[in-house]
Amino acid sequence: MKPETLSFYEKVYEVARQIPYGRVTSYGAIANYLGAKRSARLVGYAMNGSHNKDVPAHRVVNRKGLLTGKHHFEGTNLMQQLLESEGVKVKDNQIQNFEMVFWDPSKSL
Repeated sequence: MKPETLSFYEKVYEVARQIPYGRVTSYGAIANYLGAKRSARLVGYAMNGSHNKDVPAHRVVNRKGLLTGKHHFEGTNLMQQLLESEGVKVKDNQIQNFEMVFWDPSKSL
């Protein structure tokens, strides 16, 4: 991996660590905050590589509130279970009341 990719990943992890308990954000919102508006997929790749880095990757979902990264978590429903343990309601892999629990880093940090 190129050094600039690694530093981008670290920036993604720093933003993800700021997501409040019981809230979620999207790959695109993180990318936009970092000035890389068209890099939502790269944020997703960063989340995939965030295991053992103390990053709450379960709080990052797609722009529609879908748990698109759930297959990167151990167990069948670990991502959903982690979110629900924080009070986030999930039904059919979809965050319920998405607008209410959505956290926008560009308005918060």
